[in-house]
Amino acid sequence: MNVNARCTLAAALLLAAAAPIDGVAADACRGTIYLTFDTGSQSQAEFIAATLKKHHVKATFFMANEKTTRGDYSLDASWGPYWKARVAEGHAFGTHTFDHVYYQGDAAHGKIAVKPQFGAHAGQPLAWTPAEYCGELKRVGQRFHDLTGGALDPIWRAPGGKVSPRTLAAAKACGYTHFGWAPAGFSGDETSSAAFPNALLLQRALARLKDGDIFLAHLGIWSRKDPWAPADLEPLIVGLQQKGMCFATLREHPDFPKAP
Repeated sequence: MNVNARCTLAAALLLAAAAPIDGVAADACRGTIYLTFDTGSQSQAEFIAATLKKHHVKATFFMANEKTTRGDYSLDASWGPYWKARVAEGHAFGTHTFDHVYYQGDAAHGKIAVKPQFGAHAGQPLAWTPAEYCGELKRVGQRFHDLTGGALDPIWRAPGGKVSPRTLAAAKACGYTHFGWAPAGFSGDETSSAAFPNALLLQRALARLKDGDIFLAHLGIWSRKDPWAPADLEPLIVGLQQKGMCFATLREHPDFPKAP
């Protein structure tokens, strides 16, 4: 039996064993895992939401205005009902920069070299002041409020996880704390599904994730032929619960900013 078949069988057994159980009692937790999802193509957004709801798992969503497989953008009004439903379910939300802006390096005169992936300046190299960088983070919060009536949590994640002391300081100055992910928490959903099949990614995650780790996946990746979530999300949740892990949003993380 090859590795794909073994992992698929193991996942099925985990699901069968845990079928009557939606979660782990708080007093039985051996550790906590923080599931986080960045926006992307949104092709798996509904599936991910349904799976989290089925297992009573709360997660953290980092939001950018990215092009979706529906032909719109993830922070368009058409996605308002989706985000409002996630708010009602008790998930947490952070900014991922409005135009999915990649940090390129530190520029002269205290500025920050960036390149937006979307928006009016998509693909263009720009140099922003710290205040302009902060403004980009705040754009997500304003749109989130327009769509849901709620307030964004004071957290952010840089596209690609690329940060510098300058970007971290700029964000901190306007109230945002950065959250990346643990080495074991990289889902691999951005990798080639031929080189890194879902069964291998599931096996790796279940073997390596430990108490306190932040896990990263996306609400859809354009380039991955076999999407990660339908194959791996439910068996990952069940497998971690079988190991005694519980789930929490980043609001419960020790590094979440405290209210003044």
